[in-house]
Amino acid sequence: MKGPEPGEENHTSMNSQQLLNKIDKAWADLQESYAGLSGAELVAPGANGDWSVKDILAHVTTWEEETLRDLPLIAAGETPPEDAGYGSLDSFNAQKMAQKRDLAPEEVLRQLDAVHARLRDYVQSVPEEHFTRETPFRRRLRFDTYSHYPAHARMIREWRAAREVLAPPAG
Repeated sequence: MKGPEPGEENHTSMNSQQLLNKIDKAWADLQESYAGLSGAELVAPGANGDWSVKDILAHVTTWEEETLRDLPLIAAGETPPEDAGYGSLDSFNAQKMAQKRDLAPEEVLRQLDAVHARLRDYVQSVPEEHFTRETPFRRRLRFDTYSHYPAHARMIREWRAAREVLAPPAG
């Protein structure tokens, strides 16, 4: 028997507030991972390959935007359109990152907060039936939020830890 997906409890019964609590907890952890970084630190490469922390945060925003686009369709029982021309998830991520690469760190942070607020508002507006059992809606929401944020928070923390090890002692 297959166990729960990453980030999912052993039980499948959940209400919207429980789901929002999971999202909020994972979101707060993501925010803590980059808290206190300067603008120069946000744009330094190496947090995930050649991606900076800014790039990772722009990536999180991209997936929340995609989720906001697709969840209403999923809630209505429809299948979201395939994104033609991207080929693979890696290609999609690379093309979306290229579109956001030149954004200032302040703009990336503004978009991150604004899109996340829109996502929370949307989730609060959805009928409870989409949360009480495992549904395509809830699965997509999980994949792009509370199962997605921790991977990127971990990348940022590991990058920060490596930089601290490499930094010469102050004094």
